[in-house]
Amino acid sequence: MTFVHTGALLASAVASESAVFAFNVITLEHAEAIVTGAERAGRPVLLQVSENAVHFHGGRLAPLLAACNRLAIDADVPIGLHLDHFTDEALIRESVALARDVGVTSIMVDAAQLPFAENQQHTRALAHEAHDAGLWVEAELGEIGGKDGAHAPGVRTDPDDAAAFVRVTRVDGLAVAVGSSHAMTSRDAVIDLELVERLAATVPVPLVLHGSSGVSDAVIRDAIGAGIRKVNVGTALNLAFTGEVRRYLAGDPASSDPRTYLAGAREAIADRVEHLCSLV
Repeated sequence: MTFVHTGALLASAVASESAVFAFNVITLEHAEAIVTGAERAGRPVLLQVSENAVHFHGGRLAPLLAACNRLAIDADVPIGLHLDHFTDEALIRESVALARDVGVTSIMVDAAQLPFAENQQHTRALAHEAHDAGLWVEAELGEIGGKDGAHAPGVRTDPDDAAAFVRVTRVDGLAVAVGSSHAMTSRDAVIDLELVERLAATVPVPLVLHGSSGVSDAVIRDAIGAGIRKVNVGTALNLAFTGEVRRYLAGDPASSDPRTYLAGAREAIADRVEHLCSLV
């Protein structure tokens, strides 16, 4: 199974009124585990690498992305490769130029920290460049600064603003603020399902739910039913991974071979991915 373009995965999700899960990759073990979990569930997924993950790897884009691409090519299910929350203009342009070489088919241009008009102008210019390179483009709407941007607690996306934003920027997908927040370790986020329905009826592109680690299984299903078409998950994988490492080392504190504890940590992510994929 060769890797699949993000646009094709989202088009299929729209047609079937379903959703594509997008899982954040930090290490090779993350990527291997996500593919394993997706294969067990028999579901297509997106491997997504964030700007923060690129910084973790010393600013080097190609090695991790190339590894993800190879895993996608060898997978038994369709896998796409997405760049998540890219804010640095120079890094966005570098990524767009590199995309074809490493199998990247989509990017999130995140200018949500800017005021509406500036976000719109900035996103339109970079989306145009990404489209020229054949990429599917996601954006985020919000006027609140800081890490969470449009997904800070209490922020909500206005359907009319969202429709206007998409019309001007010509992006292919929109991350919307409907009650979730990044880096949640509990699963008690309250999603405004009525707002999701209004957004889905007003915005002509697939809607993306960020911060889904903080959303319960039942509410994820409800959000998909209301119109969410891409579901981003990151923190839940890290909790599973780190929890298993802690458990193993607590039982064998003298262990020094990372293979002994990373194997179980990788399996913990695979189990989590398999479970979440079963929700669609």
